[in-house]
Amino acid sequence: IQISDNWPGYSLDLFTYPQHYYGDLEYVLIPHGIIVDRTERLAKDIMQDIGDNDIVVLCVLKGGYKFCADLVEHIKNLSRNSERFISMKVDFVRLKSYHNDQSMQDMQIMGGDDLSKLTGKLSFVFYFFCFFMFCKDIVGTGRTMKVLLNNIEKYKPKMIKVASLLVKRTSRPDGYRPDYYGFEIPDLFVVGYALDYNEHFRDLNHICVINDHGKAKYRV
Repeated sequence: IQISDNWPGYSLDLFTYPQHYYGDLEYVLIPHGIIVDRTERLAKDIMQDIGDNDIVVLCVLKGGYKFCADLVEHIKNLSRNSERFISMKVDFVRLKSYHNDQSMQDMQIMGGDDLSKLTGKLSFVFYFFCFFMFCKDIVGTGRTMKVLLNNIEKYKPKMIKVASLLVKRTSRPDGYRPDYYGFEIPDLFVVGYALDYNEHFRDLNHICVINDHGKAKYRV
């Protein structure tokens, strides 16, 4: 689903959201209900491609945890209601690549219980913005994803697939596209659905655009 650059979004008055964020947001870009429906569709697409393989899910924290949890739950439900049972193991890594609303040159990779267990496995990476299922929240320029995938590939998994909820159109694309993604969005700094601005807004269910007042209020 592609959201155009001139999409005005939804008025905040149409939705409920935490009162402590009143005055901090510009508009709702993607309502929570649409996120849920799109994630369920991604789960169906992934189930069709898995075959009889068991998978290892690698969730990128912190922004990817809600997308990962919801997507895995949909896959589990589909598996229970089909003739195939998909075995999934879940692990977590954390990436540090932003200071306030600016992407940093150097990225930190933290965590990962024992990535050697990926050897020979079908792996999905779950990225919030983006088989390893690698779950992530947002794919922007693709630089962060490439660094992480290069780190994972040294363990020689059978296959790596990346699922991202969002893909951001930027002026500096690296040509990387995740295997599965929910929405292509303009180059905006968005929060909600576990996406944060300096650890705030993770408790916001909708994906929203933060305004200048919100950035100044929570700047570190």
